[in-house]
Amino acid sequence: MAKVVNLTQARKARDRAAKRAEADANAAKFGRTKAERDLEQAQADKARAALDAHKRDQADKRDPE
Repeated sequence: MAKVVNLTQARKARDRAAKRAEADANAAKFGRTKAERDLEQAQADKARAALDAHKRDQADKRDPE
């Protein structure tokens, strides 16, 4: 005896699997992990802080009062 299949559920499952496969391909192609994003942000913050630490104050450029 053959197994009874709900065609609507089968179609939705097939569509979900196709979308999941496409999403996985896009994630591999374009995505970065959260750890990678956090590391890049931390490196950018550190570089910005180092640059700001070497800037001269605006008060130094004005006439002394």
